[in-house]
Amino acid sequence: MLRSTGEMGRGAPPISPRLALGAVLVLLAVAAALPSPAAGVNVTAVLAAFPNFADFARLLASTPVAGELAGRSSLTLLAVPDANLPQSPSAFAAAAGADIADILRYHVLLEYLSPSDLTRLPASGKLVTTLFQTTGRAPSDLGVVNLTAGSNSTVVVRSPEPSPSSNATVLVAVTAVPYNLSVLAVGGLISPFGFDLAASESRPPPPVNITRVLADARGFNVAASMLQASGVTGVFEDDEHGAGITVFVPTDDAFAGLPATDRLQSLPAERKAVMLRFHVLHSYYLLGSLESIVNPVQPTLATEYTQAGRFTLNITRVNGSIAIDTGVVQASITRTVFDQNPVAVFAVSKVLLPKEMFSQGDADSTAVSPPSVTMAPDAAGNEQTPPTRLSLPPDLHEEDNKSSAAFAMTKGTVWWCIGLMYLQLHLLLFLV
Repeated sequence: MLRSTGEMGRGAPPISPRLALGAVLVLLAVAAALPSPAAGVNVTAVLAAFPNFADFARLLASTPVAGELAGRSSLTLLAVPDANLPQSPSAFAAAAGADIADILRYHVLLEYLSPSDLTRLPASGKLVTTLFQTTGRAPSDLGVVNLTAGSNSTVVVRSPEPSPSSNATVLVAVTAVPYNLSVLAVGGLISPFGFDLAASESRPPPPVNITRVLADARGFNVAASMLQASGVTGVFEDDEHGAGITVFVPTDDAFAGLPATDRLQSLPAERKAVMLRFHVLHSYYLLGSLESIVNPVQPTLATEYTQAGRFTLNITRVNGSIAIDTGVVQASITRTVFDQNPVAVFAVSKVLLPKEMFSQGDADSTAVSPPSVTMAPDAAGNEQTPPTRLSLPPDLHEEDNKSSAAFAMTKGTVWWCIGLMYLQLHLLLFLV
């Protein structure tokens, strides 16, 4: 005979609170182990398995696009092999002021497309929205791409605008994270409507804004603020158009590790400018080139503003890392911050203190060299020399004598009081 729900509840044994808590914890653990369907994919990590897309992955990582993709799913990335990238992709810019980041956003389709999906394209093509459309900078609805079937079962990606625009052919399916990320190789960069890649490639690349590079990299707030306030960034940009530049940038921790005696903020503006120029080589060096540099003693931009042989850096390889010796401190390169010819930016472990401005000695106790002391000639015309010992002025001597007399008087009064107390104690014992 079937029992009612109430009867079943009354007859069932009570559930232990400890057992119920354990069941909840098990369910939470299982839920945490399951992948979140809305979790994004680290696109640069996926591309890291394919060396022929290293430059394209570096472009993604040098712009905000890589971070924007981390919070998205169900995407198709149109990746360009390194051999198909133009010579200076960082020089691309739209007439409206957009940059390479918007071009890369145009290569991110907000829809997962597998190779089989590409074989079922309609004759009129398929319009797919890109990440560029979401920025609001695309004119009208021209932030989409049109996928059309070409001859010999090829697929062509182009702007939907009928006027001439760039296009690229899908070469091969590279990899996929099913239903989350599909990576397709295309034959070249595709420009949105209004971009002129051919014209931008013929233009000289704009100078690299090093202050912005440091702000984006994080951990270089002190160096970025010093650069911003010094006004020497224009000097750096002028040198980029020559042999390029290599910049050594101390981290915020490096500035924090300076002894209290090294007060960089109190230096005059012209000395701060020399300090910043001292961190820059007047040539573009890859990390590998620095490891095998022929002449270890390298002039800096500060050398150009002083004289030959001054403000140089000694660059050598020590214990598997690159050491930079200033004659006062020895720093090492900790990582590459930015590297696009003609500009390389490397993080260094210490602030590079030039021996021409800071005292020689231990790197942990360096101090700004004191200015030389000169004395005016006396009445006979002989040059006076500064005193070798400090002496107190006359008024301070008088105060010192007064203090000694007062101390002696106080001492005598204390002994008189002790004697009086001793006498009173003997009288009390006698009376008792």
